[in-house]
Amino acid sequence: MSIPKELYPSQDDLLYEEELLRNPFSLKLWWRYLIARADSPFKKRFVIYERALKALPGSYKLWHAYLRERLEIVRSLPITHSQYETLDNTFERALVTMHKMPRIWIMYLQTLTVQKLVTRTRRTFDRALCALPVTQHDRIWEPYLVFVSQRGMPIETPLRVYRRYLKYDPTHIEDFIEFLINSSLWQEAAERLASVLNDDQFFSIKGKTKHRLWLELCDLLTKHATEVSGLNVDAIIRGGIRKFTDEVGRLWTSLAEYYIRRNLHEKARDVFEEGMKTVITVRDFSVIFDAYAQFEESMLGIKMENMDLSDEDEEEGEEGENGVQENGFEEDEDIRLDVNLSQSKFEKKILDGFWLHDDKDVDLRLARLENLMERRPELANSVLLRQNPHNVEQWHRRVKLFEGNPTKQILTYTEAVRTVDPMKAVGKPHTLWVAFAKLYESHNDIANARVIFDKAVQVNYKAVDHLASIWCEWAEMELSHNNFKKALELMRRATAEPSVEVKRRVAADGNEPVQMKLHKSLRLWTFYVDLEESLGTLESTRAVYERILDLRIATPQIIINYAVLLEDNRYFEDAFKVYERGVKIFKYPHVKDIWVTYLSKFVRRYGKTKLERARELFEHAIETTPSDQVKPLYLQYAKLEEEYGLAKRAMKVYDQATKAVPGNEKLAMYEIYIARAAEIFGVPKTREIYEQAIENGGLPDKDGKAMCLKYAELEKSLGEIDRARGIYVYASQFADPRSDADFWNKWHEFEVQHGNEDTFREMLRIKRSVSASYSQTHFILPEYVMQKDQKMDLDDARDKLKQAGVSEDEMAALERQLAPSANDIATKEASRKVGFVSAGVESQADGGLRSNVNNEDIELPDESDSEEEDKVEIAQKEVPSAVFGGLVRKREDTEKEEEGKDGESRLGALERIKRLKKASG
Repeated sequence: MSIPKELYPSQDDLLYEEELLRNPFSLKLWWRYLIARADSPFKKRFVIYERALKALPGSYKLWHAYLRERLEIVRSLPITHSQYETLDNTFERALVTMHKMPRIWIMYLQTLTVQKLVTRTRRTFDRALCALPVTQHDRIWEPYLVFVSQRGMPIETPLRVYRRYLKYDPTHIEDFIEFLINSSLWQEAAERLASVLNDDQFFSIKGKTKHRLWLELCDLLTKHATEVSGLNVDAIIRGGIRKFTDEVGRLWTSLAEYYIRRNLHEKARDVFEEGMKTVITVRDFSVIFDAYAQFEESMLGIKMENMDLSDEDEEEGEEGENGVQENGFEEDEDIRLDVNLSQSKFEKKILDGFWLHDDKDVDLRLARLENLMERRPELANSVLLRQNPHNVEQWHRRVKLFEGNPTKQILTYTEAVRTVDPMKAVGKPHTLWVAFAKLYESHNDIANARVIFDKAVQVNYKAVDHLASIWCEWAEMELSHNNFKKALELMRRATAEPSVEVKRRVAADGNEPVQMKLHKSLRLWTFYVDLEESLGTLESTRAVYERILDLRIATPQIIINYAVLLEDNRYFEDAFKVYERGVKIFKYPHVKDIWVTYLSKFVRRYGKTKLERARELFEHAIETTPSDQVKPLYLQYAKLEEEYGLAKRAMKVYDQATKAVPGNEKLAMYEIYIARAAEIFGVPKTREIYEQAIENGGLPDKDGKAMCLKYAELEKSLGEIDRARGIYVYASQFADPRSDADFWNKWHEFEVQHGNEDTFREMLRIKRSVSASYSQTHFILPEYVMQKDQKMDLDDARDKLKQAGVSEDEMAALERQLAPSANDIATKEASRKVGFVSAGVESQADGGLRSNVNNEDIELPDESDSEEEDKVEIAQKEVPSAVFGGLVRKREDTEKEEEGKDGESRLGALERIKRLKKASG
């Protein structure tokens, strides 16, 4: 056979050929030769590969590259092409030396898988597993499982492969189970799944929980009940119900479905009933009930369809029987001797006529479905009671379900009072006993109702109020049947204090029941008092009230009721003694109603006959009353003095009230004080009250300003214009022009009506001063800090000059240049008042004027109404001395003292007046 010329080495190959002749076993030379001929035809490269592998048969690099190139050539060819056979032979040659290389095996196995050579591929997989070490088997098993999972594969092959794989890695049993389910091998799938659930050490690599696997097993067993055998399905599902509390309803329905698929319908009904009676959540109950109802409806529908078909069969059967009789067969022939009958026909003939085997039971099935629907509320209530059998409200709802059936209601109440533990009850357990007794009462069985109440009062409840409620209900029942003596006897029995012997026995036992505390129940005593007031005598009622007071369980209302009872029976002094006991027992705020009632009743009874006693009562009440609640008592006290006492004392009471009430009520109290003073003593008397309120009344700024406006209106109405203007000047310190325009508008109107040009300008000057004071209030503290820092800087500079050798005189000159004199600073601090800034002009010691420049450059709004005011220099004018009276002389003395101080600037009139008032105050 001749070799084509293109396969011979060319002129360019001579260099590589010569080197290979010298060293034919060099992998590096062969690899360079192959890289240099990368663009040559594969046949030529094939010759080079074969020569290289002949020289180096153990080179993985050469074999891997050679096989990859051969794979690329056959990739586009059909699997029946001869090149595939050549490729397989090449792989077999490679595996002679490369049998420990998993990559070569994987390439070969993937190629065989593509060729669809099942037997050869399976055997090659087995050879690979035998040749490779166990540590590399996982690389072979993955394509092996993909291969056996292909469609069309005989089922026995993947089964055997998966079983072998599970011996190698048991953790992938879930994949095997999934394969079995997909292959409809239900029996083995169920067995494998059951073995997984029985293995406590099993861990799902797919993240499935035991609960989920259990549900999958249940679905498998129920949906394929006829295909799976050998497993106790009932025990498996019931074990899941006991073990997993979530989705118990689904497990119960699965068990019932299993029996339905096996045509055991009665058994399925028993499972549904058992499930509804054992679940403890409404969700699980709803699942079971809906499945049960759906089952009954479907069975009813199927039965009705079969009934129509059976009617047609019966008609045909009757015709056949008539024909048989005509042919001479006897009607009473023994069918047991007929060996040709099938089992179904034999059963039909034998069971025909039995009522249990009657096919026409549609009415029974329909009644069963209706009964199920009617039982739903009762069954749902049973579920809630299983959740908490001590839920009182659910027991009441259960009784309502049986409304119209007294027997079942009595049985339900009996079960309820036996089941509910009062110490664990949710709700009020005594209501069950009360409703139980009222059930007998509604049917006119008073004797049994009394028996129920008698048993109820012996139960140990959690709270005393529960036991007291039962006694009260028992007494009310007796009252409704006109047994008044019996009701009073019950109350005396209930309120009786236990004997010493009983207390000693209970103390020794260590568990004190509520019956020992019943005699201190306020609810019981109030009911008893009402009964005594209605049915008993005055003495017996007073005895009950006194017993309540002795037990220290009285309330303010009981005190008032007791006193009212005595007043109605003309025992006034005894009633007032009761009030006295009440105010000693209780504190505020509980005693408030007692004091108000006591004082009003005392004043109404005695008036001015016992005025001193009434005053003592009011004084005592006011002393013990907190300030925020004392106002009504002061008004009542003042009214007493106005009607029966002295007007002067009434004014004194009002004055005390204005000092005692809290700040938010002072203005209202002063208004009442002023109104009463004006009515009794006349308007001039109110000036003192106004001045007291403004100067020392302790009013908030807002209320003080309002009081000043009212005072100014009073003076204006009396014609005292200067006094009114002085009040406006004083009140201006509380009114910010930016936020309180009403005040300045009123003052503006006042000056327009009663003032002149000078007073109007003074008003404008004060307005600008107040506005500036409110604007600069926030900058006062930083100025002090700046002065302090400046002083510290001067001290540091002085120390440095001393170190440099500068003389004292030169240092003093520098200090005068750097900072203002200490006297100026002291004068400015003394003349400034926080909250008030000079209008812009300050007096100097030498009689001149100095402009006070504001370095903050605050732009004030133009407050002038006329255009000419900006051109006029506003001079400082003093407030008329008539407004202040005797204060003028003090002001002149103060001015003389201030003139004697060197370097101290004079203050304005308004500022000096304010300071003098503060000094005198």
